[in-house]
Amino acid sequence: MTVQTVSKGPFEGQKPGTSGLRKKTRVFMEPGYLECFVQATFTAIGGAKGKTFVIGGDGRFFNRAAIQTMLRMAAANGAAKAIVGQGGLLSTPAVSNLIRQRKTDGGFVLSASHNPGGIDADFGVKYNVGNGGPAPEHITQAMFEETQRITEYQTIDAPDLDLSTCGTTQLGSMEVEIVDPVSDYQALMQKLFDFDKIKALFANGFTMRFDAMHAVTGPYAKAILEDALGAPDGTVINAVPSEDFGGGHPDPNPVWAKTLMDEMMSDSAPDFGAASDGDGDRNMIVGRGIYVTPSDSLAVLAANAQLAPGYSAGLAGVARSMPTSGASDKVAERLGLASFETPTGWKFFGNLLDAGKVTLCGEESAGTGSDHVREKDGLWAVLLWLNVLAERGQSVAEILVDHWATYGRNYYSRHDYEAVPADAANALMQGLRDKLAKLPGQTHAGVQITAADEFSYHDPVHGSVSHNQGLRIWFAGEGRAVLRLSGTGTEGATLRVYLEQYAGPDAAHDLAPDAALQAVRDAVVEITEMQTLIGRTEPDVKT
Repeated sequence: MTVQTVSKGPFEGQKPGTSGLRKKTRVFMEPGYLECFVQATFTAIGGAKGKTFVIGGDGRFFNRAAIQTMLRMAAANGAAKAIVGQGGLLSTPAVSNLIRQRKTDGGFVLSASHNPGGIDADFGVKYNVGNGGPAPEHITQAMFEETQRITEYQTIDAPDLDLSTCGTTQLGSMEVEIVDPVSDYQALMQKLFDFDKIKALFANGFTMRFDAMHAVTGPYAKAILEDALGAPDGTVINAVPSEDFGGGHPDPNPVWAKTLMDEMMSDSAPDFGAASDGDGDRNMIVGRGIYVTPSDSLAVLAANAQLAPGYSAGLAGVARSMPTSGASDKVAERLGLASFETPTGWKFFGNLLDAGKVTLCGEESAGTGSDHVREKDGLWAVLLWLNVLAERGQSVAEILVDHWATYGRNYYSRHDYEAVPADAANALMQGLRDKLAKLPGQTHAGVQITAADEFSYHDPVHGSVSHNQGLRIWFAGEGRAVLRLSGTGTEGATLRVYLEQYAGPDAAHDLAPDAALQAVRDAVVEITEMQTLIGRTEPDVKT
């Protein structure tokens, strides 16, 4: 074992967020930077001695080199075993599944999620605990505190391992098992969904396009959709993971998956379209000529999940993150299910899932999942949609129209203002925070405000309270706006503005979303003094 001394920890005074530590790739490549994070994690969990860890990532630049470093450190710290995806690849839901199936002590996910990859782009590392979900706050806090005082890390002198061949080898006294990244995950999917029914759907001429965005889901989608379910060759596009995601931005939304969107809106569109992100935990659903918002997708799946074998007994409840539209609440209310509104961050869902209070959960940022793992799961959501389509024999558009006629429609859009100077973004949020108490009763852009607050969450499982989770404004006529600053970028601040307008079952549901949301949007621009404070009112990305 070799002990290396260091002069600084990796967080540079900043606590890691719910999505782990994300920085520019070149920062992670600095001597001792990654090592400090890994050593701090081992210390925060009481050491690695005798423990087993799952390690894998989305294949972005530095993925393989980082895994070799982490393996040497795990061996030096006394770990008993490491389970690594072949070629260093494992999707985030596959890591969660392996942790749960193998009953390991935890695992490391190497990814910056939907952020671009490459030596001049982004990299990240996240630690998941024994339930398969992201580390809870008491562990991330311990990691943060350790990085403020770390002076050394442990490693061993050893050559790189061959990650390309499945099998078992030794690294020092630690066993390393290289596993097929797809097989265990595919076996789980076969338990949850009616593969025979979906296979018959494809055999009868159903057409689909899945954009893997040159990211980790490519091998999973090829193996499951084309090989196991019989979708025609070419159904999965951009299927080979690359270190820079083919030079693209692996975020499954209408902006970055424009090629897929153009095809789905064309005269030659297939019946169904979908995409997933860098690490495979997000999804985009598109029907022929119609985009499904993540909020609507969660609501439709909640209303129809019982059509899939894994959910035939019904749901315990449904949870959504606070910025996500209330569409799933309408389903839960009508079906007599428990419903929960949580802060953004999958760990909050994990508490509810572990306690058996919910079965499905989702976020507006294209993350949907269930109690099968403790992460959001992009391909799982696609397969559940396919199972629903196979059982109902309707198109995506027909299912949405029927859903809105039953539950009403929550028009919804998220506006991202990216790379906003941090001082300007903070000034806008603080200015709005200072106004909240006085807003109810005021009228802005012709719309009356009925309530406003800053969201706090009381965890019904652990009893903990999470404050300052976003600013909310409600308008007459069941409109709502939410404003938050996002921590998923690596440059400046991202201001996210979420707009929502409900129309009941008897209303017309054929408005363009921009038109339905115009009044709420105009009111937010006016209330926040957006033009004055950040110099713009048009978002960089609209979903």
